[in-house]
Amino acid sequence: MNLLLHITSRPDWELAERDGIYRAASLDTEGFIHCSTPAQVVGTANRFYRGQTGLVLLVIDAEKLQAEVRYEAADGQMFPHLYGPLNVDAVTRVLPLEPGTDGTFALPEALTGES
Repeated sequence: MNLLLHITSRPDWELAERDGIYRAASLDTEGFIHCSTPAQVVGTANRFYRGQTGLVLLVIDAEKLQAEVRYEAADGQMFPHLYGPLNVDAVTRVLPLEPGTDGTFALPEALTGES
């Protein structure tokens, strides 16, 4: 399985579950939903979400996505961007993503060894 990851708030995900579709704010402002690979997600979390609580990590099966994924350069890396809403049936797991006492994140144990 080709895994992509996306960080969001628990309330935003609960709304998506109710509606059957997830739309991050960036879809309207930038035209895509930011995603990460398992190797990138900790850096993304620590750069943009440091110290924030109430987050979840969406584990996405890229093969089930209805919208196009493009890998594009950002900060010297190729990040996956989803060019359309995220169909909730492509999300295989929703993992809590809480920072440690110092405010930083680590890869959830459930993802250790997956790619």
